[in-house]
Amino acid sequence: MPDQKLAQALFAPRSVALIGASGDPSKNTSRPQRFLRKHGYAGRVFPVNPGRTEILGERAYPDLRAVPEPVEHAFIMVPGAAVADAIAQCCEKKVRIATIFSDGFAETGPEGRRRQDEVLKLARAGGVRLLGPNCIGVVNTHGRFPLSVNAVLEQLELAAGPVAILSQSGSMMGSLMSRGQGRGLAFSKLVSVGNESDLSVGEITDMLVDDPHTQTILAFMETVRDGERLARAARRAYAAGKPVIVYKLGRSEVGVELATSHTGAMTGSDDTADAFFRAHGMLRVELLETLFELPALVANQRPAPRHRVAVMTTTGGGAATVVDRLGLCAVEVVPPADGVIAELAHKGIRVSRARMTDLTLAGARKEIYGPVLNALLASDHCDLVLAAVGSSSQFQPGLAIEPIVEAKRGAKPLAVFCAPQADASLALLGAAGIAAFRTPEACADAIRAWRDWRAPAEAPRPDASRVTAARALTGAARRLNEHEACRVFAALGVPQAASTVIKEPGEPVAIGFPVVVKILSPDIAHKTDAGGVVLNIANPDDLSRAAAGMIARVRSRHPAARIEGILVQRMQKGLAEVIVGYKHDPQVGPVVVLGAGGVLAEVYRDFAVRLAPVALAEARRMIEEVKGLAVIRGYRNLPKGDCEALAQAVAAFSQLAALAPRVAEAEINPLIVKREGEGCIAVDGLLVLADH
Repeated sequence: MPDQKLAQALFAPRSVALIGASGDPSKNTSRPQRFLRKHGYAGRVFPVNPGRTEILGERAYPDLRAVPEPVEHAFIMVPGAAVADAIAQCCEKKVRIATIFSDGFAETGPEGRRRQDEVLKLARAGGVRLLGPNCIGVVNTHGRFPLSVNAVLEQLELAAGPVAILSQSGSMMGSLMSRGQGRGLAFSKLVSVGNESDLSVGEITDMLVDDPHTQTILAFMETVRDGERLARAARRAYAAGKPVIVYKLGRSEVGVELATSHTGAMTGSDDTADAFFRAHGMLRVELLETLFELPALVANQRPAPRHRVAVMTTTGGGAATVVDRLGLCAVEVVPPADGVIAELAHKGIRVSRARMTDLTLAGARKEIYGPVLNALLASDHCDLVLAAVGSSSQFQPGLAIEPIVEAKRGAKPLAVFCAPQADASLALLGAAGIAAFRTPEACADAIRAWRDWRAPAEAPRPDASRVTAARALTGAARRLNEHEACRVFAALGVPQAASTVIKEPGEPVAIGFPVVVKILSPDIAHKTDAGGVVLNIANPDDLSRAAAGMIARVRSRHPAARIEGILVQRMQKGLAEVIVGYKHDPQVGPVVVLGAGGVLAEVYRDFAVRLAPVALAEARRMIEEVKGLAVIRGYRNLPKGDCEALAQAVAAFSQLAALAPRVAEAEINPLIVKREGEGCIAVDGLLVLADH
């Protein structure tokens, strides 16, 4: 549980020291004192500056030691080189928390990180918790506590509300506040976390779960730090009915880490972040606009078991702009049910079975709009209703919005898109707690995020005996050869093709023909590129020649590679090839990946990613997500593949997570999927062990 006294010192201290305060209104270092007084902070304020005895009408002190009263929170604004001394004074004064505005730390490189580590070590030794460094401050609207240098506080009043914001970008905190308030959002807390040297997004989220003034938590993130703490906090937030909504930068990255396997190239940190957010009950938005407009849609909601969307509109083209984007997101849009059509016909209202219930010709007539909306909200054929409103929302806001505000909403989410610029209508909807959207892109993004929202899932318990056997096979090497890797996968329960290892060409084999030969080398990750694979060998003589030629090719291309033998494997055929990958992500931990297999695995970014291990049901959902696997799901007249066997193999492979952090990355490429009932079989494997 969070430390309540720490939360009080962070958000509602009875006293605050401003170390490095200035009386010059043109300087950033004057802002915290001015803002605290401007917005009504009732606690004690102690400006600290060795060159001043008075600042902005209040007594100033040469250092923190000279302050005659206890200090709960210190705000440090001195040059980076002087921060350590300020922290030492905080330790002597027994300050509970210090927020460090000063920069020049980990964000600048290795030397800055070293300075940051030294400051953190000093603070921990003295019992002082840190927010920052490189942090723009913290705001508590309900407590009238704006401890920040952000210029937005010059203009904006502190409108208190139920939404908290955490930002890893200091400069964005004011922008988020102004954008949010411009859309009718009122905030409870706003926190710039800076470099997160100590207090992290996860720990502060944990505090906000227990904050009675906070009902929704928004996070502007650049990366995931302290993933375990954030995961626990997000799960607590979900249990408390407080949605955590994330906007994270990094969608365009190919990958932060270019690992040696296909999996490392396929899944950058952003893909694993997606899996992390979903696994722990968080919602992720694609657009910054959606961050502010989604909270009303998911307030007092839980993830729905189905995600069918019904659409009604007084602007056919306006609604189509949203529905078109919903189609791109694969969100299911459904026509009104027969029962709804019959109910409305009984009331003299005719609607068709088109996907959009278009009332454009009827206009914003309450006697038509209201019954149609109520019928859709009451029907069990849909799980969310989207109402698109045309020009009436701009020119007759009361008339256009009244039937929506008066609708019998019940528990079903309602999203409203105003096609024109309709500030008055948006304000009316916001005041009624109805999710209102200004753009079709944000509206569709919010519905997509609602569709993707999942309850936090408990990780399955790995099979202890299989994990023990697999661990025993990992050995001490950094990288295992294919034969050794496949033995580990087999121990976990992944079916393997029959194989044997020979040392020299010409040695007899007893696994039958046709076969494939592969080079065994811990130094060659991609054997095909090295000339280390020969397929469809029909007899012993061909095997001997193929093996000799393969060794010659590999030695010419990779003269320094260690060759540990020749793997002879029985040829396999099936309906499709898939890739199953695993890696231990430094931000979120173990993840498993499923995608279309073969040598083009990196070209088509069509894959499903989950935190590992996964249960069988989750493995089945991964198969459904991969577009390229439609060929084994019974596409058109094609025979079905053994999807159940594939799901079992994915779940078994994901148990590599139980070997963490020993296994850095692994993959099977390809895993051949046979016809339904015939199983699947791994014919290639890679396993890289971490350096420890």
